[in-house]
Amino acid sequence: MLDFATPSLVPSAEKPALYCNSLTGYSRRKTITVPIGNVPLGSDYPIRVQSMTTIDTMNTLGSVEQSIKMIEAGCEYIRITAPSVKEAQNLENIRKELRARGYTTPLVADIHFTPNAAELAARIVEKVRINPGNYADRKRFEVIEYTDASYAAELERIRAKFLPLIRICKEYGTAMRIGTNHGSLSDRILSRYGDTPLGMVESALEFLRICDDENYHSIVLSMKSSNPQVMVEAYRLLVQRLDAEGLKPYPLHLGVTEAGEAEDGRIKSAVGIGTLLEDGLGDTVRVSLTEDPELEAPVAQALIDRYAKRAGHSQIPEIRQYPINPYQYTRRKTREVANFGGVNVPRVIADYSEIPVTHHEQLRPIGHFYLPVPDKWRMNDLGADYLYTGSQPASFMLPNGLKEILDYSVWLSATDQVHKFPLLDTSTYLNSRQKPGGLHPLLNFVVTQLGDFSDELASALSEDQHVVLVVRTENTHAMAELRRLYVELINREIFCPVVTLRSFPDSQGDSLQLYAATDIGGLLVDGLGDGAWLATDQLPDLSSEERLATANRYNSTAFGILQAARTRMSKTEYISCPSCGRTLFDLQETTATIRKRTDHLKGIKIGIMGCIVNGPGEMADADYGYVGIGKDKISLYRGQQVIKKSVTAEHAVDELIELIKEDGRWNEPESE
Repeated sequence: MLDFATPSLVPSAEKPALYCNSLTGYSRRKTITVPIGNVPLGSDYPIRVQSMTTIDTMNTLGSVEQSIKMIEAGCEYIRITAPSVKEAQNLENIRKELRARGYTTPLVADIHFTPNAAELAARIVEKVRINPGNYADRKRFEVIEYTDASYAAELERIRAKFLPLIRICKEYGTAMRIGTNHGSLSDRILSRYGDTPLGMVESALEFLRICDDENYHSIVLSMKSSNPQVMVEAYRLLVQRLDAEGLKPYPLHLGVTEAGEAEDGRIKSAVGIGTLLEDGLGDTVRVSLTEDPELEAPVAQALIDRYAKRAGHSQIPEIRQYPINPYQYTRRKTREVANFGGVNVPRVIADYSEIPVTHHEQLRPIGHFYLPVPDKWRMNDLGADYLYTGSQPASFMLPNGLKEILDYSVWLSATDQVHKFPLLDTSTYLNSRQKPGGLHPLLNFVVTQLGDFSDELASALSEDQHVVLVVRTENTHAMAELRRLYVELINREIFCPVVTLRSFPDSQGDSLQLYAATDIGGLLVDGLGDGAWLATDQLPDLSSEERLATANRYNSTAFGILQAARTRMSKTEYISCPSCGRTLFDLQETTATIRKRTDHLKGIKIGIMGCIVNGPGEMADADYGYVGIGKDKISLYRGQQVIKKSVTAEHAVDELIELIKEDGRWNEPESE
C-alpha cells in the first residue's frame, strides 16, 4: 500500500512532472466526457459557465425566477443548495417548473454534511456536488494521531457512507462533482497531510478511488480556495496525481471560492482561474462574487472567451528545462536594485506617458495627495512607486515616495539626471553601456521581449548591478511567452529584478482587470516578477479626465493583482462568500457595511460568511470572521476560533471592530 503522506508524492523542480500538455503552446487538456443532462462536459465540448442560486431553496418560484435570470445571462448549469432532505425534495418542484417553462438547463444539488439529502437529490437532478471534507466527516479542529491501521479503518467508514450515493448516481445516470475546499478539509486530512495542496488533492482522491473501484466515472473534480496561489497549486497537483495513479483524466470545475465583490473579486478570480486556463486546464468555470448570481456568468464567459482562438498563437520556443516548482511557491532569486528585487515587495509603475503632469491633483488617482496646508504630500496604501512620464517630464518636484522614469533620449537632456531614471530599449542599452556617463549610476530600466533576447544582452544583464528589466510581449499567448523569458533568465543565472509590462486595447468593462490579472498575476503565483506596469500605449484617444480615470483604474488593478497573488498586501482583504440559499443575512449589504468601516486596515483579512457551512473552515486564513448562525444571529471569530456567539446583526459590526481593537490592530481612518 502506498503511503500518500510521503514527500515524494509531490513533484519538485528536481523531479519535474508536468501538469499540462505544454508550457509554451496553448493546448487544452484532454479529458473524458461526463454526461450532465443535455449539456455534456469535457474537453470535446466548450468550457461551460455555471453559477449558484441565492434564494432559499424552499422558495420554489423565487428559485425558478432567479434560475431563469442566470440562464439568460449565460449559465449552462444551475447549482442549488440542499442542506437538508426537505430542500432536496423541493428540487423536484423547482425542476418541474423550469421544464414547464421550457428551460432544460441541468440542475446541480450542492450538498454539505447530509448524505441522505445527496442520495435523494441524485434521483432528481442531473448532478450532485459533494464536499469530501464534510460529507462523511465532522470538523472539530482537532489534531488526531493515526496509525496506518486506524487510518485505513477511517477510509472503510467513508466507503460505507459513500457507496449508496455512488450506486444511486449509477442507477439514475447522475453526474457528481467531488469538490474539495481548502478551508473545509477534515481533521483527518489535516492531521495526516497538513493544510496543504497535497491535503486538498488527497481529500478528493480518497473519494475518487472508491468511485473508480465501483466503475463509476461520471465525475467532475475541483480544488477551490480563497487563496489563488493555493488553488492553482492544488489543481496542478491534482492533474499530475491523476496521471501518476493511472486514473481517468476527469474534467475540472474551476473556481476561487469566496472571491469577494467588485474589482477585488474579479481580479482574485482571474489570478486563479485565468492562470489555469492559460495552461489548458479547466472545463467549467464558476466565478464566486458577492453579487447577484446572474452577474457572475458574464465574468466567467469573458475569462473563457479569451481562449476561443488561442491555439493559433505565434510560436514560442519550448521549455526544455523547467526550473520552477509549479506545486510550491518560491520567489525567483534576484539582486536588489534600488527598491526592486531582493526582499522588496513588487513595485507598481503608473503610466502617465499620455498625461502632461502639470499640477499636483493629477497624482491623486495614483495615491499621492498634496496638502496645501501644511504644504506636504501624503500617500495612501495604493500609492504608486514610480511614474513613467515618457517624453513629457513632470513640471514640478514629485513627492519623495514617487520616482520618475523618462524615455532615455529625454533623460539625457534632463536638468535632473539624479532623481529621474531612464527607460531604454535593448539595443540602446547595449550601445550606451560603452559610453562614459551613458547610464544612470544607480538604476536603469531596460525594456525587452523574448525575440530581442540574445547572448550579448544576457552577458550585460549578468554583469550590470544597476538594471531592472522590463519584459513585454505582443504574443496572443502572452503569459506563456513572458514565462519563457523568465525561464531563460533563471536558466542563465541572471539575477536582475524584472517588471512585467502589459498593455491592452480595451479600457472599459471587466476585460482589463481579468486579462491583466491573468497575465501578471499568473506569473506572480509562480514567484516571477518584481513589479507590475500596465501601459497605456494601446488606448484610444481619451480626454484628460478619461485618462486620469484610467490611471486610477490601472493603479488600483495593479495593486489588486499583487494582493490577489499574495505578494504585496496593501489593503484590507475580504473573503466573502457569493451567497446561496443557506445564507442567513444579506451578504451584499453586510459586506458593503463592513468594507465601509474597515477598508483602511491594511493587510487584515476579514471573512464574511453567510452560514456555518461557509464558516470558520471556509475562511481558511482570514484573521477575523463574521458568520451567520441563525436568523439575526452572528458569530465572530478570531482566526478559526469563535470568540463571540449569537451577537445580534444590529450590533455585530461594532462588536467585530471591538474585537480588532482588543488585538491592537485597529487604527482610525485618515480623512483625505
